Amino acid sequence: MADHPGRGAHLTDLAVDAVHEISAALKILLADVFALYLKTKNFHWHMSGQHFRDYHLLLDEQSDQIFAMTDPIAERARKIGGLTLHSIGEIARLQRVADSDAEVVAPLEMLAELQADNVSLAASMRRTHETCDAYDDIATASLLENWIDETEQRAWFLREIIGGPEEA
Repeated sequence: MADHPGRGAHLTDLAVDAVHEISAALKILLADVFALYLKTKNFHWHMSGQHFRDYHLLLDEQSDQIFAMTDPIAERARKIGGLTLHSIGEIARLQRVADSDAEVVAPLEMLAELQADNVSLAASMRRTHETCDAYDDIATASLLENWIDETEQRAWFLREIIGGPEEA
């Protein structure tokens, strides 16, 4: 392939332009997933307040689920013959999930921010799915469908906490 001098045969029956567009979309998605992972861990580490234990454990579970997406996203780009992230600097250039550098964030504000980020990530995954559909890449689309469901579940859990009545 042109992107990989000396590699020889294609790794997939996907067209070169399909590999380029899909792997580029996956690279941006991966940057967002890493950004959301670190932000979720940040809030997990800095959680406080009356519901500390519940929120702390929830964010730990959610961060594990988010991190579990990273390797499959990167490996999928490589399986089809594309490239993926190379550095933290590249993540910083590509990410669309905003960092949180505030020293203190109220617990419900943390959860609201993560809820919005998960909704945004699900929308990004849908756009990537549309790219896959355009090139008939059902394998990548299938992975995305599961991650969209997981992402929407995280958003739902967070929304129920921030939108529900506070416990006495």
